[in-house]
Amino acid sequence: MQGIKRKIVYVTAFEIIGMTISTAWLTLLSGEAPTSTGPLALMITSIAVIWNLLYNTAFEYWEIRQVSRTRTVWRRIVHAIGFQITLVVYLIPLIAWWLNISLWDAFVLDFALMLIIPCYSFVFNYVFDGLFGVPLSAQQPEQPAAIQGASASS
Repeated sequence: MQGIKRKIVYVTAFEIIGMTISTAWLTLLSGEAPTSTGPLALMITSIAVIWNLLYNTAFEYWEIRQVSRTRTVWRRIVHAIGFQITLVVYLIPLIAWWLNISLWDAFVLDFALMLIIPCYSFVFNYVFDGLFGVPLSAQQPEQPAAIQGASASS
């Protein structure tokens, strides 16, 4: 699966599972009821969906220009951490406002999410790529037949 279809399936599955994890985590850590943390998780998810599409598009734009396009463990770790760190810029003010807490308390709550979401992101991406294959940006370009023959005899 490639292109926009892949992105829509990816983002939809990623965010539905992520919203469930976020609601449970925020409820547990904040002491607030799920009726409060659920809508907050929905807002977080809405922001994350938009950012996820933009971030992955930019990541694939960068990735396709690399000499090696293989999605190594290191590349997957950088992808997951980069997504979460950039997302936090949007989320801390939202969490503080929604729960009527300080920016520091919102950071602490979001930090707890930052510990679990990159792990979830790493596992999700690994499983997703295993089920649907990697995008074109992560596939090595085919070598011309003359080069293939030369490398086969080496």
